[in-house]
Amino acid sequence: MENVVLIVHLILALGLIAVVLLQRSEGGGLGMGGGGGGAVSGRSAATAMGKLTWILAAAFIVTSITLTIIAAEKSAGSSVIDRLGGTPPALNQGDAPALPDTDSLLPPTPAENTPQVPTAD
Repeated sequence: MENVVLIVHLILALGLIAVVLLQRSEGGGLGMGGGGGGAVSGRSAATAMGKLTWILAAAFIVTSITLTIIAAEKSAGSSVIDRLGGTPPALNQGDAPALPDTDSLLPPTPAENTPQVPTAD
């Protein structure tokens, strides 16, 4: 279910980008320039591209909220703090491997390497 909603969400995002880029620029960004709406109304007539933009934007918001709800249901009952605060199960049960015998890896002491000199009694 999540994958289907995610694919629809991505298609809507690409469609919304395409529709916005295809619209005619009216030069009214940040209040600069004049729009073609006439002197009485500050708003121009709704075009088919404008309506399609609103529909795609509304669908995009709906899929965003749906994905948020699905993600919240999946993570219900667990938190990042719970996952970070715990120790791995192997350490709790004492299953850690034993350390190797390191005494055999050490070099011999100088007393063991000294040749025995016979003494005259």
